[in-house]
Amino acid sequence: MNSFFKTTLILASLTGLLVGMGYVLGGPSLALIALIFAGIMNFVAFFFSDKVALSMAGAHEVTEQEAPELYRIVKEVARLSEMPMPKVFIVNNESPNAFATGRDPNHAVVAATTGILRILNERELRAVIGHEMGHVKNRDILTSSIAATIAGAISYLGMMAFWMGGMFGGRDGDRPNPLIGLLMFIFAPLAASILQMALSRTREYAADRSGAEYTHDPASLASALSKLQSGVAMRPMEQNPGTQATSSLYIVHPFNAGGLGNLFSTHPPIEERIKRLQEMARNGIQAR
Repeated sequence: MNSFFKTTLILASLTGLLVGMGYVLGGPSLALIALIFAGIMNFVAFFFSDKVALSMAGAHEVTEQEAPELYRIVKEVARLSEMPMPKVFIVNNESPNAFATGRDPNHAVVAATTGILRILNERELRAVIGHEMGHVKNRDILTSSIAATIAGAISYLGMMAFWMGGMFGGRDGDRPNPLIGLLMFIFAPLAASILQMALSRTREYAADRSGAEYTHDPASLASALSKLQSGVAMRPMEQNPGTQATSSLYIVHPFNAGGLGNLFSTHPPIEERIKRLQEMARNGIQAR
């Protein structure tokens, strides 16, 4: 199953879950309201999610004079990927990481932490920027914003179902149905979170492949991921509302995680990503 089909299936499942919850709670009218609400939230996220993400991450824009090496690498990868030059931002954080945001290639931003600039060599950094440009070209920021807003609406409806006990539908005649409300409160947000995590992991694998193809250097991306995994283990980001809200954007999960933390991570296992990239290298994609 290719990544585009997986993405379409997951987004359709999230939308179906949202509309289904609206129907159970209040019949066709509330189902329609839920769908309209999700559309409005997606419109807002489409135009403003990049500004919110950059602000929460504490990123600031840099010029070519301020960060010549990073700027040169981003410019080179933009040419290789046949995309417009994105804006370049730096996050003053010693935890090594990077992310991209922006609704389309004409409004893209690539951000790198000071930590990643310190530990990666030029080829590895170029490969990481290739990954981020892959997210931009694949419209992953838009896709993730849609998924996040739908999942948020599902969580809100689940809470409403719990407090109102299925009063607006439930559909045990006209009587409240506390059991349905409780089940929706527990399982609907959980299902939405699982679907959202599956979407994020699918898009990470696709960005790895795109970045490796743009730079013709999957081995360097594999090496970079290994370094980033070790770097984050030694210097994880401080968990606060800003970093938690933007954690899914980063190329590697920015916090220490283990056990159940890995199970519910928005990022696929680094080991599996490295394995896939090494397989690409063995199949003939070489560095330029």
